[in-house]
Amino acid sequence: MFYVRHGGSILAKSLLILIYCTLLAACQESSPQNPKSVSRITVAFTYQPESVLMHVAMAQGYFAEEGLEVEPQIHSFGKAALQSVVEGKADFATVAETPLMFSILRGEKVAVIANIVTSSSNHAIAARQDASISKLSDLKGKRVGFTPGTTSEFFLDSILTASGLMRSEIEPVALNPEEMQESLTLKKVDAVCTWNYPLIQIQRQLGSAVTVFYDRDIYTETFNIAVLQAFIEKKPETIKSFLRALLKAERFVAEQPDAAQTIMASATKVELGLIKSVWDDFSYELTLDQTLLITLEDETRWAMKNRLTDQVAMPNFQQSIHMDSLAAIKPAILTLYR
Repeated sequence: MFYVRHGGSILAKSLLILIYCTLLAACQESSPQNPKSVSRITVAFTYQPESVLMHVAMAQGYFAEEGLEVEPQIHSFGKAALQSVVEGKADFATVAETPLMFSILRGEKVAVIANIVTSSSNHAIAARQDASISKLSDLKGKRVGFTPGTTSEFFLDSILTASGLMRSEIEPVALNPEEMQESLTLKKVDAVCTWNYPLIQIQRQLGSAVTVFYDRDIYTETFNIAVLQAFIEKKPETIKSFLRALLKAERFVAEQPDAAQTIMASATKVELGLIKSVWDDFSYELTLDQTLLITLEDETRWAMKNRLTDQVAMPNFQQSIHMDSLAAIKPAILTLYR
């Protein structure tokens, strides 16, 4: 009789232990320290083709799979997205290297954690033929729209130099990207230096009335993911989760480009045909290579020469390029030398 009661006590204790362990596991699963817990972030990115990996990762739920809850901020260009990070309104930004360069020169503590796109075919000058512009040297004395502090400005000076002109020989007109098409159509300017999608939209609207000047040898754009350096130090695992989600998006884009284009059209409300027309101008790859460092240094020399900055010494840009997180995720794609 004693044995039976003792056995019952053992059973009761076993059940209590099982219940306790189950509850403990559930608590640990939802604990903020658990890797599967949700981390909330704000990401400032653009509707441009350079942000394809972001839009795909959002649509396919890759961020959620990595334990990230993303609040999106959509901007018309990367300079504005980066400013949102600098002002503490976003945690991540997609941005080309020129706004990054200026930000670093101003002493803002931003860092690149990855490149997400490169392109040598995304910039051009579109000029009205009725302004008597049939070759680049005809830009002399003409009103040329550009977007200050962006790749538009750097490409403009580069292509002018290649054609034997200086900026002082044209009349530069500061415009936002969304103002380019209307300004050219209404003849407020004679030419514009811009990128896609505005570039293709201008060609579509004006057709043979515009001449478009490309130079694929003078400049390669890099589009990047930027964060504050303090964020990297505070949330290193969030950085890695973010990059893992983008790696999934990269594979999706490579394997299913048509589906990725459809996602972009749906997410950005940009016509699918427009997206397809520029798709092959970009390499959608998550990487960090020497191109970024070389371009940052080249653009700094340009900025100092043209007195676009008060800085007179070349900064150490490697201090603003965070390689460790990407190296931990996929070291084979890391080709930027320390």
